[in-house]
Amino acid sequence: MKKLLCMLLMGTMTLSLAGCGGSKDDAGAGETGSSSGAESSSEAGSSEEGGSEEIATAQEGKLIMATNAEFPPYEFYEGDEIVGIDAEIAAAVAEELGLELQIEDMAFDAIITAVTSGKADIGAAGMTVTPDREENVSFTDTYAEASQVVIVPEGSEIASPDDLAGKKIGVQLGTTGDIYSADVEDATVERYNKGFEAVQSLQSGKIDAVVIDEQPAKVFVEQNEGLEILPDKFTEEEYAIACAKDNTALVEKINGALESLRESGELDEIVSKYIAADSDSAE
Repeated sequence: MKKLLCMLLMGTMTLSLAGCGGSKDDAGAGETGSSSGAESSSEAGSSEEGGSEEIATAQEGKLIMATNAEFPPYEFYEGDEIVGIDAEIAAAVAEELGLELQIEDMAFDAIITAVTSGKADIGAAGMTVTPDREENVSFTDTYAEASQVVIVPEGSEIASPDDLAGKKIGVQLGTTGDIYSADVEDATVERYNKGFEAVQSLQSGKIDAVVIDEQPAKVFVEQNEGLEILPDKFTEEEYAIACAKDNTALVEKINGALESLRESGELDEIVSKYIAADSDSAE
């Protein structure tokens, strides 16, 4: 009798387990759904928060920006806070996407590595679009136009970029000034981690000129007596935001946000807030 009861009980348990477990394929689908839910926690926003649920970000709810905060007026420190054109544009973009902006300060030549490795979602540091950089990252639409200029001591024999041949040129490591100065005939290029370090070397007579972006150049000249910017531009270029090569969804969303900011006039307001003030003070 006991044996009979045990056999009946085992049969009942077997039927019960079969009903709860389902097939092997069903179990796999259940696990995939659960995993997808966990992965989506690192995706930006929701359809109610900017419609960006498909954007993968390094941290849930955040847009991490890699920059080099030695590049006024695009990014610089004001107390303990990083401010500037890029910082404000990135904050406005993050708000459009329903994300919180987090800025990470690092050496300029480490920014693209931070983006390609996934440690940062975007790189924004007055970064010029170049073919070499496009091999490693994808760029958004242009948000600003800029120029490389030449800083020299007042009264220098260097009167135009053509006079840089055979001279010692100071640049910030990894910038387009660094890239393009390497093509100057017989010039010696001295590379510095920060732009103001190159300017200090210029003032001390260690180098003959500094090639750097126009807006930071204005700030450096304003802050350091005895320097001037040559009237002829060294190069003309465009700034954009760098994203990981395979993160096309993020590029598209940022482009949409930039377009909204451009149409509303907020983009121009951010740029003019810093550049107009800088130009006035430089005069």
